[in-house]
Amino acid sequence: MSLSFVSFRSTRSGLPGALLAGKAWLRSAARRLLPFSLVLLAGTQMAQAQAGSEVFLIRLKGPLTQAMALYLGRSLALAQLEQPQAVVLELDTPGGSVEVMTQMVQSMRASNVPVVVYVAPRGGMAGSAGAVITLAAHAAGMAPETVIGAASPVGGQGEDLGETLQKKTGEVIKATMRGLAARRGEAAVRLAERMVDQAVAVSADEALQAGLIDVIAEDLPDLLAQLDGRTVVTAQGEMSLSTRGASVTEIGASLVEQLLQALTNPNFVFLLLTIGVQAILIELSHPGGWVAGFVGVVCLALGGYGLGVLPVNWFGAVFLVLAFALFVLDLKAPTHGALTLAGVVSFIAGGLVLFNSPGTPSFQHVSVPLVVGAGVVMAGVFLLILRLVWQARRRPVEVGPQALIGRMGEARTDLKPTGSVQVAGELWSAEIEPGETPVPAGSPVQVLAVRGLRLLVRRSR
Repeated sequence: MSLSFVSFRSTRSGLPGALLAGKAWLRSAARRLLPFSLVLLAGTQMAQAQAGSEVFLIRLKGPLTQAMALYLGRSLALAQLEQPQAVVLELDTPGGSVEVMTQMVQSMRASNVPVVVYVAPRGGMAGSAGAVITLAAHAAGMAPETVIGAASPVGGQGEDLGETLQKKTGEVIKATMRGLAARRGEAAVRLAERMVDQAVAVSADEALQAGLIDVIAEDLPDLLAQLDGRTVVTAQGEMSLSTRGASVTEIGASLVEQLLQALTNPNFVFLLLTIGVQAILIELSHPGGWVAGFVGVVCLALGGYGLGVLPVNWFGAVFLVLAFALFVLDLKAPTHGALTLAGVVSFIAGGLVLFNSPGTPSFQHVSVPLVVGAGVVMAGVFLLILRLVWQARRRPVEVGPQALIGRMGEARTDLKPTGSVQVAGELWSAEIEPGETPVPAGSPVQVLAVRGLRLLVRRSR
């Protein structure tokens, strides 16, 4: 008992010293581990920030159109709400109208979210108005083997402007480019002016050397990695980009924007006009239905919108109207297809003249095989319609009183010279042809004419 008691007292008396020693050891370890903990915490927070960052991606490919301007404006409005790190605009365009360019530049410069223009893919270009849009970005990059420049103003159909208008428009574009390139240095400003005055175009390496762009990137991840940490000036002031490893969310065009963009394609517009004319002609040749007429009206309305957007030669529209008139005339007064063939020739000529006029940019030309092929198909379909119409006109009448002429029946009573006959399951009053002998009941008769409610018949032999 005493031994146990002595041992217990001894243990209790040594406990405070052990606790104090443990606390001292913990404080020493904490002091040594604190720097490592701070580094680890900072790294974790940085990784979390990078993992949570997001970048919006929109793609603009082809001539700049009003539909693209709407697409860009909607995407930037969405970015204002979602607040991603940046909006990357992947650009590949030969240019577009000054009005559309101005609208897009205004949207970009008013954005509180940084807008990055990336000229891609390899072989792509930021030509004409595309060069101005690239300069309007808060940061800009290009893929290898891409070009930028050739921003001299031309007319809506690619033609040279008059001397006065050329100078006025050129000075406006130069002033815009000077203002956008001023932050990039004198070399960039001089190159931007040469793009307008001398229609100069440069490669990605030359643009980077002049300071016109910020980076040359192999692909989108490379672009985001190179831009990480760069300071840009938005409508709200300076902002540092945190784009390395950011998740990319592509903002696609809406259905309406896709339709409006398709209506700037001359091949699609020509197909709409072809289908519309064909559907209207089917409605005229077979009146009473509404589906063909409705389809025709919708197609012609959409095609008319496309004609209002695209640069067209209205002399070609005269040929199209003439072709439509020839088709209708052949329906009303059949000429065994002669007017139809003339209409097809006029339609093909109108399609080619409408979009393929001299001076029209090549990207706005309609495909010649498409025009010729559509004309041949239209000729075949319309000749088939004419054949059906001709056969219908030659077919005997099958309804109404006239349909009874030539029909066979049976005398139900003696015809002396009047009586009753049964024709087509119906009982009619009838009289025999003058000069004919009386017809006894039960004899076969043939209808010669219809006189009101009485049939003129004769005995069938």
